[in-house]
Amino acid sequence: MTAFVNNSGSYKNMTATGAVTTSPTAVISFYVNSTSSGVIQFRDGGASGVGTAIGGQITPSIGAHLYPVAVGSGGLHMTLVSGSIDITVFFQSLANP
Repeated sequence: MTAFVNNSGSYKNMTATGAVTTSPTAVISFYVNSTSSGVIQFRDGGASGVGTAIGGQITPSIGAHLYPVAVGSGGLHMTLVSGSIDITVFFQSLANP
């Protein structure tokens, strides 16, 4: 039997450090629209940005990047470590409706 996987959800475009979501979230991917030596890091802890780092720092190139990871109750925070970036994060809420 083949299972259907639905990789759809919401998105948020960002150009600075901030919360992507403040509730449990599954990241699907992100798309870098433009960058000038942009270095980012995702963290568990949407509003505060002081939560646990999810992996290391990323220096993404322009284009699509798969990043399938679930984050806990704190939500997802993106920190712009250096440079500049225009990024769209695609995610699916894991909060109970």
